Amino acid sequence: MSIFKLPDLGEGLQEADIREWHVKVGDKVAVDQPLVAVETAKAVVEVPSPQTGVIKKLYGAVGDTMDVGKPLVEFEGGETPATQTAPATDTPVATPAPDTGGARSGAITDTGTVVGAMRSSNDVVAEKATTVGTAAGLKVTPAVRALAHRLNVDLTIITPTGPDGMVTAADVQRVHKILTEVGPMEKLRGARKAMAQSMAQSRDEVMPATVTDDAVLHAWPAATKQDLTIRLIRAIVAGVKAEPALNAWYDQAEIGRRLLAKIHVGVAVDTPDGLFVAVLQDVASRSEESLRSGLQKMKEATRNRSLPPEELRGYTITLSNFGRFGGKYATPVIVPPTVAIVAAGSLRDAVVPVNGRIVIAKILPLSISFDHRCVTGGEATRFLAGLIADLELAE
Repeated sequence: MSIFKLPDLGEGLQEADIREWHVKVGDKVAVDQPLVAVETAKAVVEVPSPQTGVIKKLYGAVGDTMDVGKPLVEFEGGETPATQTAPATDTPVATPAPDTGGARSGAITDTGTVVGAMRSSNDVVAEKATTVGTAAGLKVTPAVRALAHRLNVDLTIITPTGPDGMVTAADVQRVHKILTEVGPMEKLRGARKAMAQSMAQSRDEVMPATVTDDAVLHAWPAATKQDLTIRLIRAIVAGVKAEPALNAWYDQAEIGRRLLAKIHVGVAVDTPDGLFVAVLQDVASRSEESLRSGLQKMKEATRNRSLPPEELRGYTITLSNFGRFGGKYATPVIVPPTVAIVAAGSLRDAVVPVNGRIVIAKILPLSISFDHRCVTGGEATRFLAGLIADLELAE
């Protein structure tokens, strides 16, 4: 037999979810023929066959998570992997003495004998509780721990009712009943799993702060149909010119920052599979038409999962135009190593004073989250002021 293992998919990714098998057991395949589509945190990747042959076995079903280097497909024939054998030795191997308890001379019979002395006692042994590795320091006896394992209940989600923080069997059964009623848990995979990991990283590594303000778009002609995302990207460029500190990467290991000359905007794209942040490269040097075309292609490629992994990394500042779904202000999450994210809320009409007159104008609520480890409040508000000043221009 010949076993093909899940290859290194790049980007430091160590696992992938099986999305679709293109072959089945018994199929004859050729070199480079697609075997399976796997979903990583970055993209959907087609894995080709490394050889011509007949499929003998498929490892994993659709939805399973496979580790890099683990068996993926077994082919009929081919070289058989070498098996481990005991090392050669010059020392004679001792032969067990034959059983003389009624067995034929020279035959070895496994009688299931326990090695060592067995002691019996009528003493009652009380189980001692052990602690569960949580901040709460929950206590649980081995029997209750075994019950939780059998019912597939995570002890760390249980609120104990026993004395001195003890988890009881009734506690485990109560939680099991609740979990049974609400149904099975959906394991996060692919993009949603990557999002969860990124949010956890942000929680652990970033010291976030947020400032908010409104852009009064009174100068925009009523008949003008502005592409808000494109205008926001242009305004981000103006904000970075006013205060470069927000277009940076922070290195927490070295406690240092890198101020970046080029502005690569990561645009948050909402999809049924989860949230992606795709990159528009070097936005300051591109025309509005180039940005519009690039944004459209990027959104389409993101939604059909054909965006190359290199277009999902390397952004220097992030934009979330969540207002098209609703909401005014937010505390958007910064993903390291970036230090800032701009979030635009929902456009609304409001009565506001403009140049001494009362007018009805469009109001765009804005929120800027920044990493306070390397960005000061003054830098963040100067950036926000530059952003708003550009948005409030007529063109």
